[in-house]
Amino acid sequence: MGIKVVATNRKANHSYKIIEKYESGIVLKGTEVKSIRNNKVSIKEAYVRVIRSELFVIGMSISDYENSGYSNHDPNADRKLLMHRKEISKIKKMVEEKGRTLVPLRLYFKDGNAKLEFGLGQGKKLWDKRHDIKEKQLKRRIDRNIKDSK
Repeated sequence: MGIKVVATNRKANHSYKIIEKYESGIVLKGTEVKSIRNNKVSIKEAYVRVIRSELFVIGMSISDYENSGYSNHDPNADRKLLMHRKEISKIKKMVEEKGRTLVPLRLYFKDGNAKLEFGLGQGKKLWDKRHDIKEKQLKRRIDRNIKDSK
């Protein structure tokens, strides 16, 4: 069946240097899953927190499902992530270091199950961002010159 990407956080790679990536399942209600399948989700302002040895994604917005009946979900609720306890404790130790945070990178369906890929990120300074932009432009220019010479 494969992977169907629903939402990506393109700003994450610009603002953070991603050190390590993780994949986790999400605890969702039925109307939330249907809204995600309709691409009514945003992870741009979201972040992941360790609360009492459990992982939660905070700030992920899932719009209301338009065909729902009387019961609907809270669009901005904190949602629990599913991972093994050993992994969570390892992540917790790494996050406690200064300047590190957990950033959602993409939300997707893998074999019918909703998954969230998040990364351990370290905030970039302004000069890091400028350096990355300069490298990207240089790589583009080299690729363009190689393409023109063929």
